[in-house]
Amino acid sequence: MLGIVPDISPEVFSLVIVPVFIFLARICDVTIGTMRIIFVSRGMKMVAPVLGFVEVFIWIIAVGQIFQNLTNPLNYFAYAAGFATGNYVGMLIEERLAMGLALIRIITQRDATNLIDYLRAAGYGVTVLDAQGKQGPGKVIFSVIKRKNIKEVENAIHEFNPKAFYSIEDVRHAAEGTFPTAVPGPTPIHRRVTRRGK
Repeated sequence: MLGIVPDISPEVFSLVIVPVFIFLARICDVTIGTMRIIFVSRGMKMVAPVLGFVEVFIWIIAVGQIFQNLTNPLNYFAYAAGFATGNYVGMLIEERLAMGLALIRIITQRDATNLIDYLRAAGYGVTVLDAQGKQGPGKVIFSVIKRKNIKEVENAIHEFNPKAFYSIEDVRHAAEGTFPTAVPGPTPIHRRVTRRGK
């Protein structure tokens, strides 16, 4: 078994293996840290502490390798590069998971009947208020949606009210709500919105 493992010189280990290990370890712990912060903001009390333990454990190992090899500047570069990459990877994973809810607020001066009808037909809970802006009367539309549905709602806004102002905020908790139970059927309106979003 020992004969299968190739001999690695101390120079190769110090100049290549250790920096690569530090880089990968930093990616892992920062990615986990990014996810932990997201879980904390979502109120997931059981998952966040576990991720925090794993994050700090990996970080201690990475820092320990740096202190054992203080003379190698590649270790510092690997540490910083791993930190930056870990942030990016963590955001990508969070984007893919699309957990939780979001509040979308739409403000429009144009007639929003088609947009409102589409959202309600698609199964979204919609609250509409009359508003008065600088350019005259308008509508304010509120809807709490699942984050995985944000792109679909944005496509609908661009289709029916392309000049509308809208903002999206995270929602930590919602006691009640109306959400689509399935993907809306292939109505002509839905097909136009889907094609526009491609």
